[in-house]
Amino acid sequence: MLIKYEFLKILRRKSTLIVMGVSLLIIGLLFTLPTLQFRIYNQDGRLTGLEGIAWEREQQQNIAATLTDEYIAGIIMEYQRLFENPDNVGFDGNERFLIGEAYWNFQSPHRLLLTMIARNYSTVAGFAGLDILFGLDMDADTGFYQVRNQRIEELLNAEYREMTGRQQEYWRAMNYNIDMPLQFGYYGGWEVIISSFELLMFAILAICIVIAPVFAGEYQAGTDSVILAGKYGKTKLITAKIIASFLFGLCAFMLHIFVAFGIPLMTFGIDGWNLPIQIANPIIPYSFTFLQATLINTAVIFMVQLALISFTLFLSSKMKTPFLVLIVVVPILFIPLFMTPTGTSGLYNLILFLTPYRSTLPQFGSYISYQFGGVVLNVLTMRAAVYGLLYSICTVGI
Repeated sequence: MLIKYEFLKILRRKSTLIVMGVSLLIIGLLFTLPTLQFRIYNQDGRLTGLEGIAWEREQQQNIAATLTDEYIAGIIMEYQRLFENPDNVGFDGNERFLIGEAYWNFQSPHRLLLTMIARNYSTVAGFAGLDILFGLDMDADTGFYQVRNQRIEELLNAEYREMTGRQQEYWRAMNYNIDMPLQFGYYGGWEVIISSFELLMFAILAICIVIAPVFAGEYQAGTDSVILAGKYGKTKLITAKIIASFLFGLCAFMLHIFVAFGIPLMTFGIDGWNLPIQIANPIIPYSFTFLQATLINTAVIFMVQLALISFTLFLSSKMKTPFLVLIVVVPILFIPLFMTPTGTSGLYNLILFLTPYRSTLPQFGSYISYQFGGVVLNVLTMRAAVYGLLYSICTVGI
């Protein structure tokens, strides 16, 4: 009964309804923008919004395939062959490009696939664009997966990454577990979600704002002395407040997730949930499908949320007003937004990648690792461990 009472007390506060309403509205608008701003062209002109998304989905579904070395070589050679006919080629003074039927019948529907292939054949320094496909000799030993392995080795041995031998072995083993050949298809809805995880910071902030008065509000209103003097003031009531706060945080977080993920999946579709995330970036070392990648990073963000609820409750129990609590919490949440990593190694970068804002970004292709003796942890595991520990410490300290 105490837990129920405290939960309803949080839920019925006018400030809770306002903060949650504004937060859900912001999340809804931000995750609707990719649909509203979607633009694509076909031979009939520009398509926008749901019409454009439907056309793009159909195009990508029609070219879904298993990406064997032979299939990819065929795509590259067909792209090269089209440039042999002058009628297919335009020139703007700097570069050549396909025009007319060659563009609309081949390059346009294969745009994402060609980009993914070209990214694999580019150097680890950066994406060179589709021009790199011109110079490939597909009769030589340039198989897609062999080149992928070469790129990963270049990345692991790059001096600026400062990887130890144990870390290199760890990432090689991770890549070894990826099923080859890759399956290609449409994944528009999942691409929107994975590229927008940081927007959930609004949900994290909103929940912390609502939780801040749980204890500090009693101090501010002067009711703390009455509550603490009660029979269960220092035992069951405090426990009920803590449990009710976490229940509210769970419900509010899931509601935000439902809105955030539901909108792009309804508009772009759920297609591609079972496809490997390597078709978005070939060098990604995690053996995840798009659905698995989404669930795993969401779980990490939920751990961040739990830890910050616990931290907010800890501050609320020590400070006299909710305002003072938020003066501490808000900078912790948003100052890292303005801090830029200088690489993937070094103490500064490794700490920055563990801050709340950076922890919402999955960084699946970044090869960020933490080593403790002979144990190597990837950044996702490290984040879960750090925020799990913070959650435990702060909950005990309340």
